[in-house]
Amino acid sequence: MYGKAIAPEYQGALTTLSVNSSLDDVLTVGTERLRAAERAGERGEAARSGLAVAEAHRRLGQVREADRAWKASYRAARDAGDVAAMAWALWSGGTLARQRGAFRLARRLLGLAAGLGEQGGDIVVRGYSLAGLAETGRIQGDYEAVGRLHEQLLAEARRRGEARHTVWALEGIAQMHRNSGAHDTAYALFEEAAQIAAGAEDRRGHAWALRGLADIVSARDGDTERALGLLTEAEESCRAMNLSGALAYNHKMRGNVLYRAGRYPEARQLYTQALGEFRAMGEPRGEALSRLGLTKALARLGRARAETAAELAELARELERIGLRHAREMVARAQSELGVETAAPDTAVPAPTSASTPTPTPAPAPAPTSISGTAPTTGVSDERAAVAR
Repeated sequence: MYGKAIAPEYQGALTTLSVNSSLDDVLTVGTERLRAAERAGERGEAARSGLAVAEAHRRLGQVREADRAWKASYRAARDAGDVAAMAWALWSGGTLARQRGAFRLARRLLGLAAGLGEQGGDIVVRGYSLAGLAETGRIQGDYEAVGRLHEQLLAEARRRGEARHTVWALEGIAQMHRNSGAHDTAYALFEEAAQIAAGAEDRRGHAWALRGLADIVSARDGDTERALGLLTEAEESCRAMNLSGALAYNHKMRGNVLYRAGRYPEARQLYTQALGEFRAMGEPRGEALSRLGLTKALARLGRARAETAAELAELARELERIGLRHAREMVARAQSELGVETAAPDTAVPAPTSASTPTPTPAPAPAPTSISGTAPTTGVSDERAAVAR
């Protein structure tokens, strides 16, 4: 039913690149082709090569370079009169904005991209842009608003036999079920996503599905070793493709698994590692979620309640500012779990006989500025926000 996964963001002279190509290779080849197109005055080719460059930078966590690259791709596409290429550039910019936590800007850019995709007759970029809008709402915890859109996009992807998009939709729906407590449903969806991704040779999608399965195996079944084995398998793909963001979330999930097992010193180490990785990439959402895990681990290791309470209160304010509803609820549960709302100032939090931690989805650093004086007619301009899949 599904063919081999493809990467439609690798366009023009770069269509020979695989969905599993190392991001370092994509960046090298894409930059070479971009420079050649610029020298030859081939604006359309520069736009499409620039898209690959922007996406490689984004997935490597190089946010400033990604910001410059997608805007340059947009300008080249506009100069070439290539509406579809303009849509792809805006999709990249919107995805970067979501990754960096600038959800308002992400929705604006992705909405523009969907409209230009339809105008330019490119159903793929339109679908990717709508998917981006759905994922933005899901990350913010607005499940009721975007659940139906996820289902619609899943049906369209299945109908066209698009493995990569089918896997994305399954994983998004699975995560919403997991966060709502429907572990069995979530497991079945993650399992299907993993099977489709493996058959389509989509290593990125497969790694994310394994991460979801590990979460449920740990939270629902208490099977720590199996969960860690799934994460190890996923990490191999992340390292092979140099997926910085996915690897950081893998490490944070490993911390969650160890925390649930009561292995607090190991959990502290993994949360600290993930925190450093997210900070290096400028992803405030991933950073905040790693801080949450680290705070809980430190509390179990004897940190004073007053310090724990202060850290959780600060995290709550930060997540409220970013606009992450589900993550904010996680902080509230942590405050209740650790008993810090009315805790005595210098009393350590006792370790429970069993611990559990809710798990977030993949995620968010400084927002892009304007498209250097060039904006679509609908008005992409100088909207700014702090920003961090």
